[in-house]
Amino acid sequence: MAIIKNPSVDRLFKAILLLENEDECYRFFEDVCTIKEVQDMAQRLDTAILLDEGENYQSITEKIGISTATIGRVSKCLKYGAGGYVKALERLKNGEKK
Repeated sequence: MAIIKNPSVDRLFKAILLLENEDECYRFFEDVCTIKEVQDMAQRLDTAILLDEGENYQSITEKIGISTATIGRVSKCLKYGAGGYVKALERLKNGEKK
């Protein structure tokens, strides 16, 4: 976490946490990111979900169209990362927001 932590990133994350619904998120991310950047982040989350469900790399590539290198990176983050994917998946499963 220390690698990306700085006041600008803190402010970005605070702004995201202040968004109240999906419509506000769509508007914010449309302004802040390119369509491709948002799609790439969504693909990575979809990949994390499928890996968590036990899917293999080949089936994930076929379903999502993501490279095996990216799948490997997501898998590494799920197993050895900062816990961000794990927490997000846990909360998505439980439908909770904290």
